[in-house]
Amino acid sequence: MIIQSKAYREYEKECLEQINALGINRMRINFPVNVMCLFFMPTKRKVDLQNLVSAAMDILVKGGVLEDDNCTIVYGNDGSRVLFDKDNPRTEVVIRDNRI
Repeated sequence: MIIQSKAYREYEKECLEQINALGINRMRINFPVNVMCLFFMPTKRKVDLQNLVSAAMDILVKGGVLEDDNCTIVYGNDGSRVLFDKDNPRTEVVIRDNRI
């Protein structure tokens, strides 16, 4: 069993609160989409983009936005990147329908 860090658990809690507040917690997307994640970090310290994207996917599934994060639903993470915003660190997620 993997035990998540305190920082991850706090991040997950904050994200799930936002998902619920926006009312997107029951979307359960089950068709092909691209999920672009923009991570605005408070420092320019190097971070692992793939770990951040993986965490975001897990939270979107747990929050009920995505039915699953397998490759038949999440076709890609095109455009995902780490940016810097000391004054307003945040994560922005853009989900685009790949059926179009």
